[in-house]
Amino acid sequence: MPQTEVRTRDGRAATVSDEAIAALAEVLRGRLVQPSDADYDDVRAVWNGMINRHPALIVQCAGVSDAITAVKFAKEQDLLLAVRGGGHNAAGNAVCDGGLVIDLSTMKGVRVDPLSQTVRAEAGVTIGELDRESQAFGLAVPMGVVTETGIAGLTLAGGMGWLRRSYGLSCDNLISADVVTANGELVTASSEDNPDLLWALQGGGGNFGVVTSFEFRAYPIGPEVFFAFVIHPGTGTDAQDALQFYGEWSRTASDDISSFAILWHAPEIEEIPAEHHGAPIVVYLAMYAGDAREGEAAFASLRDYGSPIADLSAVAPYLEVQRFFDADYPAHEMRYYWKSRYLNELSPAAISALIRLNEASPSHHSTLDVWQLGGAFGRVPAQNTAFGDRSAPYLIGIESNWESPEDDAVCIEWGREVFRVLEPFSSDRQYLNFPGLYEEGDQSVRDTFGANLGLLQSVKRKYDPDNLFRLNHNIRAS
Repeated sequence: MPQTEVRTRDGRAATVSDEAIAALAEVLRGRLVQPSDADYDDVRAVWNGMINRHPALIVQCAGVSDAITAVKFAKEQDLLLAVRGGGHNAAGNAVCDGGLVIDLSTMKGVRVDPLSQTVRAEAGVTIGELDRESQAFGLAVPMGVVTETGIAGLTLAGGMGWLRRSYGLSCDNLISADVVTANGELVTASSEDNPDLLWALQGGGGNFGVVTSFEFRAYPIGPEVFFAFVIHPGTGTDAQDALQFYGEWSRTASDDISSFAILWHAPEIEEIPAEHHGAPIVVYLAMYAGDAREGEAAFASLRDYGSPIADLSAVAPYLEVQRFFDADYPAHEMRYYWKSRYLNELSPAAISALIRLNEASPSHHSTLDVWQLGGAFGRVPAQNTAFGDRSAPYLIGIESNWESPEDDAVCIEWGREVFRVLEPFSSDRQYLNFPGLYEEGDQSVRDTFGANLGLLQSVKRKYDPDNLFRLNHNIRAS
């Protein structure tokens, strides 16, 4: 009998009969994609151009029944299983070599209820798609800052964006979810039904099942907001002073403000004087979640500081602010290695290290992002969500971004060096939407979840005791 070579959950080589595969394809409402299909390479591609994996089977789900069928097939055949929403995770865990991919990216339904200010969205929806639907009603769900990102993976590992200090993380605003568990059962996770599962989904990642839809709280935002965009020199005392000021300013900023200080190299755009092109810069970026006129006044001191290279601040549509970073993160074209550190304080020594590391970056596409935390994000007790501790005032996003495969080694090593150098200034926790390549394994899970890990393991034992869902920041049942 003809057979297809596959990989089991523990990585061993195995085979599945072509008869079984044909039977799978027959019962799907969606489509089964295999290496022999003309569009296989397009379907298996994910956002990070560095990821080049070849699954044996890809189930493109047309609905929940396909997800149930695929989970049961993977379990019966002991297949390595990946789950894809938007495919935007930098580690590339939405696709696997030799296994089965449950591809939810074509599940695009969004329903907005303006009266209850809630939004229900299927797992293939991206931030941009969710934004367009919710803004039609003057609402927004707290999401990330790159609109091609899928809402599913982002939410399950936290979800930080321009509304984090006003309304918290994406996972904080998750009201309920439909989940296909490891035994192929569809369950609802909410405060009334399976509340332990809802708690685990609020930051615990894709460890517990295939989430096919999400219900979120939404908030009145826009249609216009005030967006601060100020650029300063990124070397020497200019950079040191700019970051020191940012630390002082951000400590007293209102909850309506969510901001960054980004260490970068100036792109060659006309808004930045040519003499600064390619040179290190410090960029203040901030959005005010309330009235745009109030926002302009709230950013006066930030914009008045020092002698900036450029001040591009303006009133802008909320949807435009959401798309601000998109052009810098093209799908499939660039290569990405992202890690993170929670910073205990923006001390002079930490600032000096950040400036030095930015100057040493081998790629001018790379950035070191200082995310201002606190506000609504910081007021959620650690035990209330799987996400855990919220006490750090800053998160450092370590973004190594580059174009050529020949630069893989040096650019990955730069990201890892930043991670090492910042250790004395940081807690051991990481933001697991920026996981590197999961190279710390179980240690990063222990460090990040801390006191919540025991309860997460009990939820894992209940819903996925055999660790079918393991291609993530993996929480084992014991």
